[in-house]
Amino acid sequence: MTRWLIDPKRKQYKANLHSHSTLSDGKLTDKELVKAYKDHGYDILAITDHEYPAAHNDLTTDDFLLITGYEAYIRPSKICRFDRFKPEIHINLFAKDKDNTAIIAYDPFYCKYMPLPKALTAPHKGNIGPRKFTWMYIQKFIDAARENGYLVSLNHPCWSMQETKDIMKLKGFWSMEIFNTSSMKTSGYAENMPVYDMLLRHGRKMFCHGADDNHNKKAFEDPMCDSFGAWTMIEADKLEYGSIIEAMEKGSIYASTGPAIKSLGVEDGQFILECSEAKRITMHMTPKYAKTVYDKKGGTVKKAKFAIPNDAPYVYFSVIDEKGNKAYTHAYDLNDLA
Repeated sequence: MTRWLIDPKRKQYKANLHSHSTLSDGKLTDKELVKAYKDHGYDILAITDHEYPAAHNDLTTDDFLLITGYEAYIRPSKICRFDRFKPEIHINLFAKDKDNTAIIAYDPFYCKYMPLPKALTAPHKGNIGPRKFTWMYIQKFIDAARENGYLVSLNHPCWSMQETKDIMKLKGFWSMEIFNTSSMKTSGYAENMPVYDMLLRHGRKMFCHGADDNHNKKAFEDPMCDSFGAWTMIEADKLEYGSIIEAMEKGSIYASTGPAIKSLGVEDGQFILECSEAKRITMHMTPKYAKTVYDKKGGTVKKAKFAIPNDAPYVYFSVIDEKGNKAYTHAYDLNDLA
């Protein structure tokens, strides 16, 4: 009997889990973002403006869902000054309750986009003082966000110039951006797979997802447009807020910049993965240890079988298509599959 990790009988919903509107430094309104992503085949959008938690529930329809959340960040500068040569940390907070718009650890230097009267009357949680770029403070911030109903993701660690040794000090991330379109367009540091694997090797279990982080400063037809480049497929029972959040929290997701993973199952000591046409399908154990299925004549493949390794603690999979686009699963702990 097959144990499904990605079930072919369940619906997959296409989501962009990182975007910015005119509430912060994006160029499009929330309504314009919804129209654009709906027109491009998406089902879900999280508008995650900088330090501006806002519910966009009025834009949710039967066939398109808005996730409430925002992006928070902490910098070495006490007044939130951007420094091209110093690291910082960005995290997304996804509200488990669609009406939760609490600001975690309010600091006026960071919450500069929200009008002051609104900021002062908004619900404040996690009163841990002025922001500090220390790992102890950042951990307190993550803990406060989780305690107050948020899923916490780590955003674009390569772009943020974060040292993996420092990230490893942190706990409580639900997921990490494995690919960020805006990072690709601005600097080329889009893929965070090496960081993800390093964290896994040091026992930091988390999921991974793809997102645009779009600000839309370029037109949609511009080659440098930062929309529609990476997304997360969410396998859920229905397109309703609670169902989608539950699926995210359980890790019923995979990331993609192109290929579709139709199913991933475990049967008779093997992983069986089926996908859209691919140049290669790879099972990763470490950067030095992987197995790949491909067409030796240079064609494409749609299915791969891999023996479950008995010498690795976890595996994750990637699919690369003819254009070089990629899909990524999160890591699966082999002890959980025993």
